[in-house]
Amino acid sequence: MARPRIQLLASLLALWAGAAGAGPVSPPLSPVAFTSAGREGGKEVALGSSQRGQRPPVDPLTGPRSPLTKDWIGLREVPANTPILVMAGHADSQNHKGPGTRGEAVALRGAAPMRAGISDELYWNVVISHAVVRLGQQRGLSIRFHRPPFLNVVDGDAPGTNWTTGRNHAARGGYAMEIHFDAYGPDGVGSGLIPAALRPFSRLDESLAEEFGAYPMAYRNVLGGPRRGISLLEIGKLEGRLEASLRSPRLRAQTVQTIATRVVNALERGLGRADRPTQSATDAALR
Repeated sequence: MARPRIQLLASLLALWAGAAGAGPVSPPLSPVAFTSAGREGGKEVALGSSQRGQRPPVDPLTGPRSPLTKDWIGLREVPANTPILVMAGHADSQNHKGPGTRGEAVALRGAAPMRAGISDELYWNVVISHAVVRLGQQRGLSIRFHRPPFLNVVDGDAPGTNWTTGRNHAARGGYAMEIHFDAYGPDGVGSGLIPAALRPFSRLDESLAEEFGAYPMAYRNVLGGPRRGISLLEIGKLEGRLEASLRSPRLRAQTVQTIATRVVNALERGLGRADRPTQSATDAALR
């Protein structure tokens, strides 16, 4: 049953090819002001002294976690019925700057892209996002997926973009998150949550960080999504065992389901709905 579902999700990507262009542009938000430790003079947070020279923890499936210093704690309680908006990172920036990583298999090993015209990262971002939403709805979460009406956007603040839709959702009290895969090789950092920066960090942020790792709150001088109230979840670097498992026809459905289960388990813990263990079934998933 799972494999046809993955194939169905992949086929949905074809619908994006003929999407319409952007509408009127809304004004950008003001820059975020930080008062907590971790950002000085607009500079990116550096590695903590205790972590320099140390190898980051390595997950059996998703690979190395971010070795960057976690300088935030998610303490803000959120209602158990908090609406969650899931978005695929780079869904509106193809054939433009920031389309997402091609992945190690395509960039270095000559493999064919998973779908022509989009980055492999977007392909897997969409597949994982749909799997997370489907499983979350099965478990009774108030969770939905947003698909931008276009693949190529010039202004990230145009109506319908991830940034605009996520910002509006967060402003109404919901939790907005983008699914991402990090770059392969030395350009990538590893798995982890880059938390939204508009409000005090929440238990949802903390729970996802416990499961996947964490980035500093001012990573890269605060990215566009976090500036607008959107948390970014890096599943892992698109390389090695993780990428091979996703690309394998034999392991794909199981890999996607394992990742989605970990995300949904973390969301449930953050909402106070369940006390599920972290990294559920990862060690056994691909045996």
